Order: sequence, then structure tokens, then C-alpha cells
Amino acid sequence: QVQLVESGGGLVQPGGSLRLSCAASGSVFSINAMNWHRQAPGKQRELVATITSGGSTNYADSVKGRFTISRDNAKNTVYLQMNSLKAEDTAVYYCNAFIFRTMVAGEHYWGRGTQVTVSS
Repeated sequence: QVQLVESGGGLVQPGGSLRLSCAASGSVFSINAMNWHRQAPGKQRELVATITSGGSTNYADSVKGRFTISRDNAKNTVYLQMNSLKAEDTAVYYCNAFIFRTMVAGEHYWGRGTQVTVSS
């Protein structure tokens, strides 16, 4: 079994910062792209940031210049550093990754999410 577990969410004031973490555990052979998504109340889930196994990154326009995605391959962990947070960043943040349990058997896995609330 493979699990993705997010941590680091919470309540922060506008302009503040938070760092999310997502660790993969279990029978992990290798991990391809790792992603952060978010879903605000009444809205569809959206892709926030992506990082490939080689370290290439991509961001949604709404977070460019404020959020930074990174990963530690030795720890099977992806991070999302969120700075200059705005009220519109309030959402449940989900980690997602394509994980190989063996050399040939891979699939998408999702974490359960962590709540980020930006409010004064």
C-alpha cells in the first residue's frame, strides 16, 4: 500500500506564510511528478503547482511569484512554500503524485487534504 499524507495547514493572516508538506509512505519504488491542488468551497479543484522528478516546476498564474514547490526525493516528500497569502488562497490543499510500487506498476495517488484558511 502507498499513502500520501499532507501536513502544515492552518489559519494565517493575509500576507502571512505557510509551508505544506506531503510525504509518501509504503511500497514506493519511484515517484514521477508530484502536484499540489486546491479546492475552495463551491469551486472546482484546481492545479496549483507541479514538480517533475527532475525538478522542473510549473505554477498556476494565480500563485506565480508567491508559492514555491520543491521536493526531497530521498524522503519521498513534496513541499509547498506559500508566501504573501491572500483570502482567496483559502482552500483544502491536496497532494497528488504518480507513484510506482514496482518498476512497471504505477498509478495516481491522492492525499486526504489539509485546510488552509487565510483570514484576519
